Amino acid sequence: MLIHLNLIGALLAVLSVLHAFIPGYLNWKRDLQPLSLMNRQMMQTHMIFIAITVFGIGLLCLTSAPELIGTPLGRKIALGLSVFWALRLIFQFFVYSSELWKGKKFETFIHVIAVGFWIYMMVVFGMVGLALN
Repeated sequence: MLIHLNLIGALLAVLSVLHAFIPGYLNWKRDLQPLSLMNRQMMQTHMIFIAITVFGIGLLCLTSAPELIGTPLGRKIALGLSVFWALRLIFQFFVYSSELWKGKKFETFIHVIAVGFWIYMMVVFGMVGLALN
């Protein structure tokens, strides 16, 4: 399990850095312009805090994998992270419209990679949380 948690940690660190490119790819400068200042700044702030949270989870996996596996608190945190990523997986299918990716090569690729990653994290954290490792 240590190798899986370390891999997840590294991948989450990369994912957090990739958040820096999302506003440009999604053309937020243009698309958020009609929003009120409050809504525009909330979108930008939430993106930053999502990136920080993803990085923090990655850092936790990279620096504290033995504690996640070997302590009651660590297993509770892992179980909570399993639920978190399971909910993220559900949102991928039931909140985001398939129109966003169907028929688009790059977006479909990202969708498939994301679904696989959410499942992987849900399973690994679930196994750690339930002490099935």
